[in-house]
Amino acid sequence: MHRHPSLQTAPAPALRRRTLLQAAGLGAAAAALPRARAQDERPLAVAQIVDLSARQQDVSRDFLIGSRAAWADFNARGGLRGQPVQHLVLETDGSAAATRAAWQAAHQHAGCVALSGCAGDGAAAALAQLQGASAGLALVAPWLHRQWQDEGDTVFTIFPDYQAQIGHAVRSLAAVGVQQAGVVFAHPALQQQLQASVLQAGVAMGLRTQVLTAAPGRAAPPVIVLFVGGTPELHEYLAALELPRGRQCYVVALADVNLQVLAQLGGARRNVPVIATQPVPLVTAGLPIVRAYRDVLGRLYDEPPSPQGLAGFIAARYTAEVLASAAGPLHRASVLAAFRKRREVQLGGYVVAYQGRRLASGVVTQSMLAGDGRIVG
Repeated sequence: MHRHPSLQTAPAPALRRRTLLQAAGLGAAAAALPRARAQDERPLAVAQIVDLSARQQDVSRDFLIGSRAAWADFNARGGLRGQPVQHLVLETDGSAAATRAAWQAAHQHAGCVALSGCAGDGAAAALAQLQGASAGLALVAPWLHRQWQDEGDTVFTIFPDYQAQIGHAVRSLAAVGVQQAGVVFAHPALQQQLQASVLQAGVAMGLRTQVLTAAPGRAAPPVIVLFVGGTPELHEYLAALELPRGRQCYVVALADVNLQVLAQLGGARRNVPVIATQPVPLVTAGLPIVRAYRDVLGRLYDEPPSPQGLAGFIAARYTAEVLASAAGPLHRASVLAAFRKRREVQLGGYVVAYQGRRLASGVVTQSMLAGDGRIVG
């Protein structure tokens, strides 16, 4: 069984994930500069920049494994025009300096024709900011959820953004007659970036929203809380959450929460179900792309399927499909031109389509961590 190099001597999955979340100084995740890992030098490469800092590694790690599985399967089936595609991984600690260094390393790699599946959201946003009309290297299928103005036309998102995810969550609440919800932002930067979007989505659905503090010692929240942040921050919030006897609270979290890791950290509480909104199909769905992900993951990795892993798999599959459609010799200009055409791509039931430069398609689903630790959906 082929395994990610950093997982070869790792302990059981639950302990491994717990260790990853708690060890902020962990090996590659704490490195000040990124490092490239690939088995061979190959003439054609696709680079993936991943933020493995303590806040992001539960999401980025699964996303990376999904991408690795997709590229390994793609190359095993003949690769691109009979040649394998080198999957070049650049790990960062999430800092601005490391992200810039990774971006520069990808540009300096002579065989690299695109950036694909860069994660998490903060790193993807930083990379998008570095892009421009003169970048020459397409940034494809990043884990980028905030709204972005792509003036250089070099950023190609395929996942529904926070606005779509929030809208889905608000519609779900409205459907069960909820008229008021609290909103918790994990840290002030997220609140500054996303508060307007959350409030606008609530108004559009007739939902009254109240911004709450994430600090300990707060008053009891309303029945519904929309949480914006990552898994470690949500775990801390749930651990400090105090409710009156007999009260129940539903926490709705966005895409940067990994329910499996939350459960392994002991985040399940009997009176606080956690509903995670994800911009991909359910990992239990019968769509061909989801079945392919589960099959390839099961053959190559000792890992359970996750929404973030499925997203990484889809990101790589989409990149490969568009690369295959590029006209003439494959180089940065021809690849960028192929992505700029924004043709509709069918990925086994997952559709990527655009209206102008804006994403016109998208799937948003929800899974729930029940009070007994079961993940439903």
